[in-house]
Amino acid sequence: MTNARYGWVQRQVQRLASTAWGAALVAPVLHHGDAAVARLSGGRWTLTAALTGLPVRFVTTTGARTGVARTLPLVCVRLSGDAAEFALIGTNFGRARTPGWFYNLRAHPRALVRVGPVWAPHWAREAGGVEYERYWQAAVQTYAGYGAYRARVHGRPIPIMVLSPAQPDD
Repeated sequence: MTNARYGWVQRQVQRLASTAWGAALVAPVLHHGDAAVARLSGGRWTLTAALTGLPVRFVTTTGARTGVARTLPLVCVRLSGDAAEFALIGTNFGRARTPGWFYNLRAHPRALVRVGPVWAPHWAREAGGVEYERYWQAAVQTYAGYGAYRARVHGRPIPIMVLSPAQPDD
């Protein structure tokens, strides 16, 4: 959520990022800034979280074709009352293609998620039906730009992956 002290600035950055040209500007470089800020802050901050107030988690997936581990900072969406599970929304900044992390999680559902300085194993599953609608509504409440992204993808389905903490015996 937005910080009350910086809320106006964060809302303006969110508006900018939801536009086609704003997304084209930030999409290729934002994850590099997020990684640098997280490294410098010991995992306490990301550039995305600071500029937009949106909740961000670093998620390490295994490449669907390559088998190579890849770590990306991704905005996460929570349903109220459930602190453990969260969802990743596959809008890819409103671009035509589904993001690669979605295919990685579909092929290899076990992922590592960084919450602050701690990495924890999670299992991913694709949301569908009522669960999809609940997470989509939570996503739009978290970040109104998701609605703009949906309008720009021209009918491409926007997948939602739900990540749940792995149990010790998983």
